[in-house]
Amino acid sequence: MIKTSADKDHIMEQEFLRYSCQLVLPGFGMSNQLKLQQSKVLIVGAGGLGCPAAQYLVAAGIGTLGIADHDIVSILNLHRQILFTPADIGFKKSLVAFNKLRQQNPQIAIMPHDVRVGSENVMSIIGEYDIVVDCTDNFETRYLLNDACVLSGKPLVYGAIYQYEGQVAIWNILNTDGSYTPNYRDIFPEVDASQVPNCAEGGVIPTIAGIIGCMQANEVIKYITGTGELLSGKILILDAQTLQSRIIKLGTVTKTHISSLQKTTIIPVISVKEVKKKINDNSCVLVDVRNVDERETFNIGGLHIPINEIETDTSYLNSGKAVVFYCASGNRSAEAVKIISKKFPGANIFSLEGGIKAWKQQE
Repeated sequence: MIKTSADKDHIMEQEFLRYSCQLVLPGFGMSNQLKLQQSKVLIVGAGGLGCPAAQYLVAAGIGTLGIADHDIVSILNLHRQILFTPADIGFKKSLVAFNKLRQQNPQIAIMPHDVRVGSENVMSIIGEYDIVVDCTDNFETRYLLNDACVLSGKPLVYGAIYQYEGQVAIWNILNTDGSYTPNYRDIFPEVDASQVPNCAEGGVIPTIAGIIGCMQANEVIKYITGTGELLSGKILILDAQTLQSRIIKLGTVTKTHISSLQKTTIIPVISVKEVKKKINDNSCVLVDVRNVDERETFNIGGLHIPINEIETDTSYLNSGKAVVFYCASGNRSAEAVKIISKKFPGANIFSLEGGIKAWKQQE
């Protein structure tokens, strides 16, 4: 049955009724709402930043939202990853997010990517989208997304949190003269990830995740609709304890040259259950890569070689047994695997998945 023009107008009115509060914003209107509806946004990392960013972008009426995350929900996530509940523990984050976001706004196309984003697939994944939102929690993926977006000419919304502080920026915006604004490597050319604890190790106030995630969603909306002043060529730093913020200006043009992607490292991990079995069988060597204070507070035995000394003393490789590095959450132990793998390719080494926190959960 062919609907009349009045019928079509009524359908459109009902479809956009949920967005009425933003439609009446000065300078926004239906034209910008249609831009949102036609846009495709990819969020990489459905964690503390990705959850609020996704929820507000879906609420705002983004046409297609991709969620890329290979991880599963754990109890450690719940205090800051507000999309998840205890009933979701053990399930894939991207698939849980898909189901919940689809319920939040059935008008939106939600695309789950239940994969680990790496150098072999990043270009094909981001190729489907107009803009990418970096909600990751590790430096290797952060640099990978930055470089992939530079090579493909796509904007990247950056967010990072640690303890009481958060950062937001938008990288790689095309200037009118054909140049691009600064990217992540302009401000952080290289980071020694082994020396920087993640949220699980250093701690994070949950509210800063919500604040920064919402700011990232705000940058996406501003970019798509062309409203407001983007955080391009600058980075905003927010202190949640004082609610003071400052903006550091980086310039208008990138000074870095990126010609290719760095190959990502696949870290061999081993579960707590498997490690306990190996300990019983006396078929592994444990190496604690944390600092002295952490070691004295609690440990599961084995050798103690801090991460900054891991290349100096490699006697643990001579036992003929599997070597299992461990730390608080698996971050530094993964770095230890990278370091030793480069020096001794083919070494039988693993990172304890989830670290000490996972071990304590299974005691």
